[in-house]
Amino acid sequence: MRVAHLRSVSMNLALSDDQQFFQETTRKFLEQEMPIATVRALAATVDGFDREWWARGAELGWTSLLVPESDGGGSLGGEGVLDLAIVAEEMGRLVSPGPLTPTNVVAVGVAAGGASELRARVLPGIVAGDVVAAWCVAGSDGGWETGGVGVRATADGDHFVLDGVATPVEAAGQADELLVTSRSGGGLTQLLLPRTTPGVTIEPLDSVDLVRRFATVRFDGARVPAALVVGEVDGAAATVERQLQLAVVLQCAETVGALDRVVELTLEYLADRTSFGRPLASYQAIKHRFADMKMWLEASHGVTEVAARAVQDDDTEASEIVSAAASYVGDHATEIVQECTQLHGGIGVTWEHDLHLYLRRVTLHRNLYGTPAQHRARLAEMLLTAERAAEPEVARA
Repeated sequence: MRVAHLRSVSMNLALSDDQQFFQETTRKFLEQEMPIATVRALAATVDGFDREWWARGAELGWTSLLVPESDGGGSLGGEGVLDLAIVAEEMGRLVSPGPLTPTNVVAVGVAAGGASELRARVLPGIVAGDVVAAWCVAGSDGGWETGGVGVRATADGDHFVLDGVATPVEAAGQADELLVTSRSGGGLTQLLLPRTTPGVTIEPLDSVDLVRRFATVRFDGARVPAALVVGEVDGAAATVERQLQLAVVLQCAETVGALDRVVELTLEYLADRTSFGRPLASYQAIKHRFADMKMWLEASHGVTEVAARAVQDDDTEASEIVSAAASYVGDHATEIVQECTQLHGGIGVTWEHDLHLYLRRVTLHRNLYGTPAQHRARLAEMLLTAERAAEPEVARA
């Protein structure tokens, strides 16, 4: 039953004409405006990306695809998640900078649960690329699920008081707005607040990725008006789960884009280099290694596409499918890049070569929003829960 369902989901994934044009436009823009040489130069900057460049990307639709038309957004054909996955994949090919995932995750949360005044204040700026947003969800132990939330919200009249720690938070130091997932009296509550709110302290962290910025965000009695609540008080669990699904899908899409480029670079290198008068790519042993990597790469594409479709369609099994994708892609991405680095020989481990930029990016993704082992554990727990729920009452007794 489950296998048949996955087969049905995986069909109809071909890009439309509009999506193909969007993909080509995004790739051309990134190649012209953000080549890897520019990415390397941005590594020495505080923010890791250029705000004017980000606003130009927003003009292409990078920040509006998941925002309703009524709030100034819109997608190509009503499939914003799939459209955004195209952007993520193209950004992965050039290890591009920019807060693509956190800003879009916040946009989804605000569009779904923000009051009209809050949406009007924040969403136009996000769509225009003028406002950068960050999502504070992980606890101080690095937990990324709802059980790992490390911030508590306490009701105090017409305000909430926030205390606790969220870490790591992508783009926290560069963000204008923070979407904080917090524990409250009877569940989870999300609030959107300016980064400059009194009681909020941001401490930059070192990152393995040269242009991705992270920080620890501390809340020490930060008072936030109740009008800034996103969604229902104590009732944000389902919204947080969908935000996690989206974040993981975009991360997987970016990873497979990076893998595509790494394999391309390695094939070009092995075709140009010779040994005993023959291209290195012609040797059977190397062909065998590439056969394995090609299988892993194509499977990573496939499972990522299925996950993106499941999130787009709000599938009842989206959580399971997304965790399966994160587990598979996370396990094989670093293996593919490490293998390609070895096939390059000594030059592959130099600072001047670009391979380490890709290894940094996929290694970061392997650990952000859950490691492969954590996703497998999560998947097993969901499957066991579903199995127990399906057992007859007599059997459970």
